[in-house]
Amino acid sequence: MEHVGMNAPQADQLRLLFHQLNNQLGIVLAHAELLESKAVDTTTRARAEQVVKSVLDAMGTAKEIRRRSEPRATA
Repeated sequence: MEHVGMNAPQADQLRLLFHQLNNQLGIVLAHAELLESKAVDTTTRARAEQVVKSVLDAMGTAKEIRRRSEPRATA
């Protein structure tokens, strides 16, 4: 199995970058959820809710990019 157009060190670097991105998005998500839960008005709560939704979408996008860049079996 090999990454198309990538050698092993490049594939390892890509995995590390996805891991770092996921960690960073997780921190943003945690803070947004905290802001959402502590919001005292509906406007602030709605804004925090939108950030939560956007971060979850970004995490899904990163996961899909990672999935598409994974090694494929070669015959």
